Formats: sequence, structure tokens, C-alpha cells
Amino acid sequence: MWSLLATSAVILTSVLSQETIPPYVKHCKGSDPHLIDCLISALHHIRPFLAKGIPEIQMPTVEPFRMDDLSLALTSGPNGYKITLKEMDIYGSSNFTVTKLKLAQNGAPFEAKIRIPKMSINARYTSSGVLIILPASGNGTFNAHLGDILATVKGQMREINKDDKKYLHVDKLDVDLTIKDVRMAVKRIFNNNRILTEATNLFLRENGQEVLRVMMPQLKQKLAAVFKRVANQLLSNVATEVFYTEN
Repeated sequence: MWSLLATSAVILTSVLSQETIPPYVKHCKGSDPHLIDCLISALHHIRPFLAKGIPEIQMPTVEPFRMDDLSLALTSGPNGYKITLKEMDIYGSSNFTVTKLKLAQNGAPFEAKIRIPKMSINARYTSSGVLIILPASGNGTFNAHLGDILATVKGQMREINKDDKKYLHVDKLDVDLTIKDVRMAVKRIFNNNRILTEATNLFLRENGQEVLRVMMPQLKQKLAAVFKRVANQLLSNVATEVFYTEN
């Protein structure tokens, strides 16, 4: 009789435990000798949920995610060629692979190496100044395809108490990027002026890496802000014990 009750209690506890773990969470234990592998697997587990969004924690889809404006000065001088990208929608960020993970220890930040095979950017485009020898003030649409992306993410976290439970919060997050392949183009600019459109696209084709270099400081800063917001939206709704326990 006691054996039956004990068995029933174990089964009931297991079922209740499973019910308290959301489907987008994979639980890891500190006693696991392969803890890092488990944590990486947990990050990979959440990818399709990030792509679709998680309504129960008010997390919208990250496909795409909207990023703030970027303003770039691509040539110098009083009539230098300047562009502004607005309403930037970025696709592909959920298709990531974590290749390395280092946990925070002794005050040092956590660090992750992440590969993304490709991302694309769609945005509204405005420009001013002179491009080559042509006045190039106008607006249109901008598209970029980025390939073979390596991101190094470093951050610091702290534990907070809320409703008698412990949660993690990302206080600081930095992103460094290496992007090997880049293709950029504009459409429907300068009232569909064919010569100016072709001149702009020629400039972007021949100087894609240089344009990317100018974009990079703002791009890294804005991506870090987006990633931090997504991480904290998740962590503020999932108590630490749900995804991690020591034993």
C-alpha cells in the first residue's frame, strides 16, 4: 500500500513539475557534468518560439524585429553623401547556433559565440548630398543581405527577488559582429530615376564592406539593445528555478 502511494506521489510530482515548465523552456541542472551543453541546447530549443512569438509572456516574434533608425555619412565634405535608414526590419536572427558558451564567474561577464548563416534588412531610405558627381537627394527602399555572421555576445546579469521567487536580469549586454558577405541595393528612389538608381547601386556593390564598416558601431549598439530587451522579457517571466536548479 505504501509502495503504491509512494509511486503515485512520484508520478504526480513529475506531472506537476512538467506542467510548471513552459514548452519553450528546457530545464538544466547544475550537477549535470555536461551543463554547458545543456544550456546551449536550451538556447537552441527556444529558437522556434522566438520566431513565432510567445503570447503568454507578451513576447512578439523576432521575425522580423524592428530596429531604430541608422544615419550614415558615407563620403566627406560639405556635399558628402549621407543616408538614413528608417523602419528597419531585420529577418533571420532566430536561426542562430551557439558555438561556445562561457558562464559568468568571479565578476567576469558571460560570453557566447553565435553564428547566423544569413540575415536580411528591409528599410525606408533617404539620402542627401552628392554621389560620385551626381546630386543624390531622395528616398526609396533599401535592402541588404548579410551572410556568414559571427556574433560575440558578452553581458552581466544579476539575480532579483519578485513574489518570493528568484529571477535573472541582464544589466549589460555588448555585441561584436563579424560579417563576411554583404549585398546592398536600393529601389524606387529619386522618383525612379534610372541613372541615379544605377549609380547608387553601383556604389553599394563596390563599397558594400565600407558601408557596413560605417554602419557597424550603430548596428552593434542597436542589436545589443534589442537582444537585451528580448532576454529580459523572457527572464522576467520565467523564475530561475523553472529553467535551472542545482540538483
